[in-house]
Amino acid sequence: QVQLAESGGGSVQAGGSLRLACVVSGDTVSRKCMVWFRQLPGKEREGVAAAKINPYGGSKYYADSVNGRFTISQDIAKNTMYLQMNSLKPEDTAMYVCAASGGGCAGRWFRSLSMDYWGQGTQVTVSS
Repeated sequence: QVQLAESGGGSVQAGGSLRLACVVSGDTVSRKCMVWFRQLPGKEREGVAAAKINPYGGSKYYADSVNGRFTISQDIAKNTMYLQMNSLKPEDTAMYVCAASGGGCAGRWFRSLSMDYWGQGTQVTVSS
């Protein structure tokens, strides 16, 4: 059974930074399409960033709203995915949730229905 556990959320002022971590157990992070979603109460989950590692390096994907500010990465030895969030804005405030699925990320990473496994989430609050 694959389990995902997020950490690293918190409260920061606009312009600040946070690094989220998602520890994977039950499988290898490099075998999965790993995705960060975020969600506000009453709204649909929004795909933020995704990564899939392969022998040639892999691919990374970002939502337009975070491209250039957020960076997704993976530490294979620690079986962990990270999301480095810089230049945070109040509109980045949300519950950030880690998700994983088999197969590649291309063309599907932003669809929550494509994901097989979910973490519990970690709250990020950005004040102006």
